[in-house]
Amino acid sequence: MAFQLLCHSWCFPCGFSMFYLSKAMSQDGASQFQEVIRQELELSVKKELEKILTTASSHEFEHTKKDLDGFRKLFHRFLQEKGPSVDWGKIQRPPEDSIQPYEKIKARGLPDNISSVLNKLVVVKLNGGLGTSMGCKGPKSLIGVRNENTFLDLTVQQIEHLNKTYNTDVPLVLMNSFNTDEDTKKILQKYNHCRVKIYTFNQSRYPRINKESLLPVAKDVSYSGENTEAWYPPGHGDIYASFYNSGLLDTFIGEGKEYIFVSNIDNLGATVDLYILNHLMNPPNGKRCEFVMEVTNKTRADVKGGTLTQYEGKLRLVEIAQVPKAHVDEFKSVSKFKIFNTNNLWISLAAVKRLQEQNAIDMEIIVNAKTLDGGLNVIQLETAVGAAIKSFENSLGINVPRSRFLPVKTTSDLLLVMSNLYSLNAGSLTMSEKREFPTVPLVKLGSSFTKVQDYLRRFESIPDMLELDHLTVSGDVTFGKNVSLKGTVIIIANHGDRIDIPPGAVLENKIVSGNLRILDH
Repeated sequence: MAFQLLCHSWCFPCGFSMFYLSKAMSQDGASQFQEVIRQELELSVKKELEKILTTASSHEFEHTKKDLDGFRKLFHRFLQEKGPSVDWGKIQRPPEDSIQPYEKIKARGLPDNISSVLNKLVVVKLNGGLGTSMGCKGPKSLIGVRNENTFLDLTVQQIEHLNKTYNTDVPLVLMNSFNTDEDTKKILQKYNHCRVKIYTFNQSRYPRINKESLLPVAKDVSYSGENTEAWYPPGHGDIYASFYNSGLLDTFIGEGKEYIFVSNIDNLGATVDLYILNHLMNPPNGKRCEFVMEVTNKTRADVKGGTLTQYEGKLRLVEIAQVPKAHVDEFKSVSKFKIFNTNNLWISLAAVKRLQEQNAIDMEIIVNAKTLDGGLNVIQLETAVGAAIKSFENSLGINVPRSRFLPVKTTSDLLLVMSNLYSLNAGSLTMSEKREFPTVPLVKLGSSFTKVQDYLRRFESIPDMLELDHLTVSGDVTFGKNVSLKGTVIIIANHGDRIDIPPGAVLENKIVSGNLRILDH
């Protein structure tokens, strides 16, 4: 894959001399030629990284060196990979017992000593993302989602409720990125009086590479001014190395902690589940799982989500980017691959330590192409935390209710969680008992609602959505107070038109289009 990128542009790395080219061409076959280019490219990248490291101050040097060493290992693997990373012919459906239904886990009940079980747990939230896709500056976790509570507020409330209810000491750990660390640490002071110990560590900071030359864009370690776009956090698969390097892994093992529960901070359904934790700590067959992935049933909206498969005798997460083009439609099939990864993961601390020290955590590389503001095409190499499942022993999938997957990626998602479809209790959202069916409505808000600020301006109050099935809104539309939406509602204001839904309006199975404006007099 890397070789194809390089050869496509016929742009050889700096220092690639005609001597090497003639040497390669004189050898038989293209493979030797490719290998010479790879070696020369790795040497060029090594030199560039060494130059960058010389610009680090004494207090930056050690962690910068760890970051750049980690990048070099990832880059080496990137150069070795050829084409899709899975052989489609080897993919099989997972064996029946490798994905357990949640109902079966829950049916075991809870032991009397649930407090001692809880005290073995650490909650880790992935907090590296910014709110830019929703038009917000700063960490996404600081966006208000319900009654002015942010994602972070709700997380702290959930864990504090656990600690107070069961008289336990479950800590919260935030994996920040260099984009979110400073702002997050400022806000943490407000939780000083909460009954939750909060720790942070930073994921790595890797250099973006020029798509043509495959050399780092960064010239020094700074990430301000010209260098702002030269660095990136390399995906949540970096958690294993960063958690280990931070020293927190050893600290928690020393305190007797045994498992981490990892999830995205914007997934409001990812709360600590006592039944799953009990299954981990007290397995019915006496053999503990090192890795549990929560999966849930696919709908047509989830066809691109990563799925669990059986591959070479082990559970393996397969993402759509790894699938050969000829088999993408088969991968998207809801009938063949019925479940997808929620990214709620339960992982053994001792296993992470063992595998990290053996350098045995294997995750596929995700190649993410970007265009910088100045027009430069770059790529960033990333990994995903769930892809490591194949490296752990006795891994398990648990098919959980859809309610444990409630991500807020867009303002359409935000409308759902702010509405009366959900009630809020001790930081946890649960579907209202007043809704007659458990499915969540399909909501599609148009581009006028993309930014949180614009979205909030267009709703005087959040509509009653208890009986809603489907809502599509497009164009310049505003909602008055106490609007009720039922069944299927489609509201389309064409270009130049504006639609004001009046206060108290009840729209049931309605299509509203054209121009509707209510003027005060």
